[in-house]
Amino acid sequence: MLPSGNYSYEIRFHGEVVALEDCRFDGATIVGLRRAADGLSRYQVAATLNADQCIDRVTVSYSSSLFTRKASYEAVEDNLRGRISGLSGRNEVVVKLGRFREVEVAGFLIFRALIIDHVRMRGDERWTGRVAVIDSNTLAAAPVKQNCAWRNSSGSS
Repeated sequence: MLPSGNYSYEIRFHGEVVALEDCRFDGATIVGLRRAADGLSRYQVAATLNADQCIDRVTVSYSSSLFTRKASYEAVEDNLRGRISGLSGRNEVVVKLGRFREVEVAGFLIFRALIIDHVRMRGDERWTGRVAVIDSNTLAAAPVKQNCAWRNSSGSS
């Protein structure tokens, strides 16, 4: 299982730091903040996980000097249901979850680490599946087919 603790990431693009991400994970919740290196925008996330460490509920917000946008989602049966609010009003979103109920939130790396941990816990070296991805620009969720492969310490996949 993904160890509880604080996670800090520098997000780089062409070697240059573009954002800083700080998250706290305690096995049942994820709370995080990602700030653009220039200080002009920020994302905040709060998620609760079920006993299998799958996302149960998640709220994410984006703010910049121009506007703010907020979204909240809940895993209900085989769907991820949510509401997005921003300048132009509210939108309802429903996305079908994949068989392993994976969710990736607004590009936060902690959620990618959680997906990789799930793959490793199942004993899979390779995995292809549908992930409910909450887009960092719109905060709208969409089902995206993703692949994951990992290498063990000996270097083989």
